[in-house]
Amino acid sequence: MSRPIAHPLVSRALRTIDRLSPPATVEAHCDIPCGIYDPHQMQLAALTIIRMNQLIEALAPGPDNAYHNSMARYVAVKEEHAELLKKEVRVIWGDYFKPEHLEKHKDLHTTVWNILKLAGKCRQEVNMAAAQELLGSVQKFAEIFWDTKGAKPHRQASKQGAAGGELVYPDA
Repeated sequence: MSRPIAHPLVSRALRTIDRLSPPATVEAHCDIPCGIYDPHQMQLAALTIIRMNQLIEALAPGPDNAYHNSMARYVAVKEEHAELLKKEVRVIWGDYFKPEHLEKHKDLHTTVWNILKLAGKCRQEVNMAAAQELLGSVQKFAEIFWDTKGAKPHRQASKQGAAGGELVYPDA
């Protein structure tokens, strides 16, 4: 019995197209909805942004390439975490929160808007005041989130070294 010729030809052609123009990788939350959300990563990202601002501000120019290397790395990490924070807030805001949450927390949309704008500002600038304000807005968001889950939120020192700050956790 002979195999059809079309299948291997089509497979080979598609593999060639994928090599020439690789498909984009897509990342998304599951959208089942699974109900598993947590603002913790947003808070860690905000603390990372604060720490990168500290390191950038403390960096002293020198005659070698160490200054430029460190500056590039600190800026890249700051921007990466600002974008991660924006992604996390958009997922929770868009997939988790419901109209009844907005009835109870009327400033939720404004809080999210502030987070998105501040995270953008933190990407654009070395601005400790904006980074601290971003952390405050993220903490407020986390408190609203845990309240909607029926958990009383509390703040606890982050113990993240020089970045300091507090993290919002749900009571057990």
